[in-house]
Formats: sequence, structure tokens, C-alpha cells
Amino acid sequence: MGWGAALSLIRAGFPTHGVDLRPDVLTRFTAAGGLAHQTPAPAVAGAAAVLVFVVNAGQAEAVLFGPAGAVAAADPGTLFILSVTMAPTAAVALAARLVQAGMLSLDAPVSGGAAKALAGEMTVMASGTAAAFAAAEPVLAAVATKVFHLGDRPGPASQVKMINQLLAGVHIAAMGEAMSLAAGIGLDLATVHQVITASAGNSWMFENRGAHVVAGDYAPRSAVDIFVKDLGIVAGEAAAAGMPSPLTTTALALFQQAADAGMGRQDDAAVALLLARQGGIRLPGDAE
Repeated sequence: MGWGAALSLIRAGFPTHGVDLRPDVLTRFTAAGGLAHQTPAPAVAGAAAVLVFVVNAGQAEAVLFGPAGAVAAADPGTLFILSVTMAPTAAVALAARLVQAGMLSLDAPVSGGAAKALAGEMTVMASGTAAAFAAAEPVLAAVATKVFHLGDRPGPASQVKMINQLLAGVHIAAMGEAMSLAAGIGLDLATVHQVITASAGNSWMFENRGAHVVAGDYAPRSAVDIFVKDLGIVAGEAAAAGMPSPLTTTALALFQQAADAGMGRQDDAAVALLLARQGGIRLPGDAE
């Protein structure tokens, strides 16, 4: 999603610096009109805003405060937009360190997937100070069509994103069970997908990920490992709050099984492959 956000900023006319470890991505970014870097420090010098799109809190801390990190090279008052799905406690802690370093910080996880990011149509869940929101407005307008203001401090945005990921993960797990069961009882998967997407049992995740199962396409748009992480956050925060989370626990166990079976880097729809194999059948695209 960081790739899509960067291209959206370029299209909006912002001089955009991009950081990635992969040389092929940097080459493509340069060809798209961006300025490519392998480390954060040279990318942020003189920047008005820095968007952080990484997998987890550990990576966010590394790119912000690690060797050649962004914060040490940034001008005082630079806005850092943290679009990372992480535990709310981690989001609050990183924001506090940014403020202590003299920066502005916006807790701003995103939703919509790679396609929405590429179109500049993400949903942003954001919380932070009025100054951070004001500085972020032109940037967010370039990458998103919906920006929700969820509070005047970091944390609430990451909490809402956590709830979103609870639902997303459970819906993907339900999709996997539904499609593998449909295959196991001999139904045509394309027909099932067509009928359910026009019926009350549909969800966005069934419609989107079910299409991957029908096509036998498990190229990762969002990987199994992502939901091991995200549902792990949900389970941990629910336990800390003393709240039951039985569906999260079940879905997390399914994603963990898929990761343990070597599917961690495959599309998260691969949970359907796992269940189908357990039932003794093969879905389209299953080359095991």
C-alpha cells in the first residue's frame, strides 16, 4: 500500500522520495517519477511530511530511530504519518518519541488494499493533534477518499484499525471455510461465488478473496503472515481489556496453521487451501 500511496503523491504533484530495500522497486519508482533511496535519512531531509508504510511496530521503530533512521535526519516540526497496523500501545509510544524529538505525529493506519492505494482511494483512520491534522490534510487528500478524524491524540486510530482487522481476518477465515466446503460437496466454485456475492451472506472479504480462490491465484496482495500478526494484536489487546474474543482466537489459529504449513507468504486467501487439504481435496491453483 505504500507503493500506491507514493504513486498517488507523485500524480498529485508532490516531489516524492521513496525508500525500499529492493533494488528492483527503487528502479520502478525512479521510472515512475519518484526519487529513490535505500535508507530513510537522505529521503527525509527537508521533507514536509514522512509517510511510514511498514509491516509492524518493530520495523517502524527501525526506520524512525535506527541507524540512518528518519527522525535524526528530519527538520524540526516535520510531520510523521504512521500508517502502520500495530498495537495501539506501540502507536502511542512511537508518537511520544516523535513529539519528544520535536516532530508532529499522526496515528494514521489505512485500509483498502493495494488496488485502492494505487488509485488514491484509501480509507485513513487518523488521530492526533489539530496541528498534525492540518499539516497532513494535503497529503491525505492525495492518497485517500475517506479520512476519519478519531481523536486528538494517538491511539484511537490504531484501536479502530484493530477492530477492522478483527472483522477482516474473521471474514477471510469464514470465506476459506465456505469455499473449501463448497468444493468438498461438489459445488462449482465460480457459481457459488456469483450467488453469494449477490446474497445476504456476502462480505467484502468473501467477494474479494473468494475470487482469488476461484481463480486459483494466491499471489500475495496481503499475506497469511499479516493476519497472524494482526489477529495476534487483537487477541492480546482483548485479553488485556478482559474481553472475550472467541472468533479472533479461532481465526488466528487457522492463519497460524497456514503459516506453519509454509503458506505464510502466500495470499491470505490460502486459508482455503489449508482447509481443503485437510478435507482431502485440492482447490484450483493448489500445486502441492
